[in-house]
Amino acid sequence: MYNDAVPVVTIDGPSGTGKGTICQLLAKHLQWNMLDSGAIYRVLAYAARKKNIDFQDVQQLTALARALNLRFGASSEEGTRVILDNEDISSEIRSEQCGQDASQIAAIQEVRQALLERQRNFAQAPGLVTDGRDMGTVVFPKAMLKVFLYANEEERANRRYLQLKEKGINVSLAHVVEELAKRDVRDTGRSHAPLKPAEDAVQIDTTSLSIVQVFNIVLKLINERLELINEHLHNA
Repeated sequence: MYNDAVPVVTIDGPSGTGKGTICQLLAKHLQWNMLDSGAIYRVLAYAARKKNIDFQDVQQLTALARALNLRFGASSEEGTRVILDNEDISSEIRSEQCGQDASQIAAIQEVRQALLERQRNFAQAPGLVTDGRDMGTVVFPKAMLKVFLYANEEERANRRYLQLKEKGINVSLAHVVEELAKRDVRDTGRSHAPLKPAEDAVQIDTTSLSIVQVFNIVLKLINERLELINEHLHNA
């Protein structure tokens, strides 16, 4: 289990809701650690393809998940730097194909279990901000604050489309809409750790909100929770 004394903020939600950007901004502002759980699954998918491991081979995938020589470096303009076997693969794992592969692998219970402790180990002082799909429900069920971001499908697809264009990835909006729909079905329909808000999560509709507005809302929530903790410690 992880260290309950370390404040953890979980940001969950589907693709295109802004959770990755919000996590990076919060971690930088608070000077806390950050966990991009999606990157871990993308790295596993990338490594599996490189080693020609069949995505149906649960035993090999699970063994690979346990053995990954993975670390995160300082954030760049592209996001958190991802280092596998001392090689920077940050750009390689951001392709649409890698995202779809990651979603497929993430549906395997044994793989998720193998990566659970690895993710929990990111809870180090002074605090942790996490970005994922089951952070508040499975990985950090006792988190100080759980946030679930959502937005309508059209807005999410537009955001994802622009994000890919900025990275020089040439895809049509129709293709992005189709891929998002497929991913949503997989993420919400899997039997183990499906994408859903934690019962005690604060749900925020980001459809008509800017990144700055969402950041300010979540930061206010964090500061309120930290004040409550400090009051409790003071009165104890």
